[in-house]
Amino acid sequence: MDLKVCLKVKSVAEVTMRIGELAGKAKTRASTLRYYEERGLLQPPERTPAGYRNYGDEAVQRLEFIDRARAAGLTLAQTAEILEVRDAGGSPCGHVRDLLDRRLVEIDEQLEQLRLLRTSVADLRANAAQTPPEVCTPESICRYL
Repeated sequence: MDLKVCLKVKSVAEVTMRIGELAGKAKTRASTLRYYEERGLLQPPERTPAGYRNYGDEAVQRLEFIDRARAAGLTLAQTAEILEVRDAGGSPCGHVRDLLDRRLVEIDEQLEQLRLLRTSVADLRANAAQTPPEVCTPESICRYL
């Protein structure tokens, strides 16, 4: 008896997943992936004859990068710029460094604004401790503010 065994081996580049599988791996929704594709953050994937999207492992890596960029406070537009440079074959690291420098300045400004806000709220609260609630008139709504 002659048995022939046929194995179809897919290379790493050939391993594909549908949009639901990718969404599960990336811990996001399929609608988010479609949005990222529309915005140019995700490369348009190959499609099956039935029109289903087939994503490769590179999409997972790209989504992980997008998550890291978002965690650093970069906008999707900034992230798209970075990815465009990489997709064109360039190294976006200098641009990323500049974006991170600007982000640090923004964070420092936000921290200063929060410090000022905290001082203001603490002053209001201190005044509220000295004024009984009964002295609030309908016209003033609340004297604490």
